Amino acid sequence: MALVVSEQRIERGPGGTTPTPMLALARAAAGGDSVATGQLLRALAPRLGRVVRAVLGGTHPDVDDAVQQSLIGLVQALPAFRGDCEPLGYATIIAVRTAVATRKRSRTDQSRREDGVEADLMPGPRPSPGDEIAAKRRKELLRNLLDNLPTEQAEAIAMRVVLGWSIKEIAVHSGAPLNTVRSRLRLAKER
Repeated sequence: MALVVSEQRIERGPGGTTPTPMLALARAAAGGDSVATGQLLRALAPRLGRVVRAVLGGTHPDVDDAVQQSLIGLVQALPAFRGDCEPLGYATIIAVRTAVATRKRSRTDQSRREDGVEADLMPGPRPSPGDEIAAKRRKELLRNLLDNLPTEQAEAIAMRVVLGWSIKEIAVHSGAPLNTVRSRLRLAKER
């Protein structure tokens, strides 16, 4: 029997006892079922690609590699998946962490290639003919900020600003206490 899973969230049955198809698929994949693993990856890959592109920027040269690393990270993390949340949330956290790490690594590599020449972290002021250009600039500034923040703060601010998650959602998906998430966001905003 093949499970067909869409990106759409399906609620649990009466009493919350029936797992969603995606959750059942993740549990089977965590148990070593290679067919379920393939189906799970095909179902989650488009969403993880959007998350990685949102954090890195669509033109970043390592987008495809980061998406693939996210999928590999998900497969490696599946044995630890307890099923307390939807697999999409679990996979999204892995994708955010992978994308943030990729941006930091890319920035470090660029700095090394420049042989000690300090990289310009803030692009110079440029006249903006429209809202689209201003939005693009804000996104790039945010991505540069993510490069300079400690990992936990960068992940929290990416989930809050890029993905639009509430503080409670960040706490649930990252496994950090609510006040810790608030503290990470506050420190990131101060920087």
